[in-house]
Amino acid sequence: MPQSQSQPNRLTEGPIIRSLLILAFPLILSNLLQTAYQLTDTFWLGRLGADAVAAVSVSFPVIFLLASLGIGFTLAGTIIVSHLKGSNSQDEIDHASSQILFIVCIVALVISIIGYFITPVLINLLRTPSDVYRGAVAYLKISFIGFIFLFIYFTFQALLRGIGNVKTPLIIILGTVLLNLVLDPIFIFGYGPIPAFGVEGAAVTTLITQGLAGAIGIFILKSGRYGISLKMRSCKIDIPFLRTVLALAVPASIENSTIAVSLTAMIFLITGFGTIPLAAYGIGARILNFVFFPALALSMATSILVGQNIGAGKKDRAKRIARICAVFTFAALTLFGMIFFIFARGISTLFIPHNREVITASTVFIRILSLSFGFMGIHMVLRGAFRGAGNTKLAMIFTIIYLWGLRFPLAFILSRYTELKISGIWWAFPATNIITALCTIAVFAWGKWQKERIITFIERYPDA
Repeated sequence: MPQSQSQPNRLTEGPIIRSLLILAFPLILSNLLQTAYQLTDTFWLGRLGADAVAAVSVSFPVIFLLASLGIGFTLAGTIIVSHLKGSNSQDEIDHASSQILFIVCIVALVISIIGYFITPVLINLLRTPSDVYRGAVAYLKISFIGFIFLFIYFTFQALLRGIGNVKTPLIIILGTVLLNLVLDPIFIFGYGPIPAFGVEGAAVTTLITQGLAGAIGIFILKSGRYGISLKMRSCKIDIPFLRTVLALAVPASIENSTIAVSLTAMIFLITGFGTIPLAAYGIGARILNFVFFPALALSMATSILVGQNIGAGKKDRAKRIARICAVFTFAALTLFGMIFFIFARGISTLFIPHNREVITASTVFIRILSLSFGFMGIHMVLRGAFRGAGNTKLAMIFTIIYLWGLRFPLAFILSRYTELKISGIWWAFPATNIITALCTIAVFAWGKWQKERIITFIERYPDA
């Protein structure tokens, strides 16, 4: 029979806000540090020239889109492990973690091999200029080689998050970001016996740091000292378990891929209005990302809390958690929105101090955006609750409706067929945030989003 852990689970009892903040703060820092990889690469590659920066910029949407497939599987790991943690089933946690890591490694290898050989085709599809083509192909090929390490680390991070350990991944991310900061200029420009790799140097550095992070993750999981112990006997395909993973992972992968594609679609829509609106959008998007990271962290924390409490059989507490987290997030992000509304012009000036047209345009966009930050927080947190309950299909449906059923069509119609023009695109953001928030609240209140414990091995593995 599975072992039970003797110590109480702090996430299935006690103050909810305290548990939310304990999880959310390290997650916010982790999300911010993840972006440091791209910022560091851009900073050093900028010293090589615009072609080098463009090569990485062209490659990023492809990497993000294909990485979304792996993120779906790692999210499934977080959901399953959080449910098992809630029921204090240590042997089942170990078995599930081993299975998920094994499955993700297979998925990563398939994506890496296929991606490596079709890289030139992908870069051509993006209509990459000839002077950027070689660097983009080289960068993307090396990135595909590192996918196995990237996915291993994502899985390690997801599994520890499932049991409520968000600090250990944060420490590893911090270490690899600092290492990346040191190695980037060495491999890009060369130092001593190390030749100058140029654009490829940024990819090589990322490969090294991701490989190190993946190796540390495997070592930690194998040690068994952090709440999970990998079992070699579980590293074989368990078909019933695979079905459960796919049922959770496929909708999550589609959801993340939908987000990636929608970002590109919005840029295509805005470019038709010229350089100034595009620059304004770039500034507004950075502000949106600044607010999005805390919202995403609170959504992920809600998923973990809801998952563990449903696994513990505390469905009423899980519902209360989702409600309290949504209200807290609404209040926090509304406060953020008020601050950005008041200081919108000053913020715009910081980005582009000498272009009054861009400052004016981005000020308008930021102020319109800020009106609905709280509503964005509500629907993100409640979608996190749906995922935590194992209902990734419902979360996927809401994301598709939000981005493609509402935001893009509304932005297109308002900007092309009304007097609002470019402002129509800006107003599509708060409008869809408010509508989506009201819809998610309605589904949440309906109560059919919760599921029972999504996986059990007890019957099939009595001696696990």
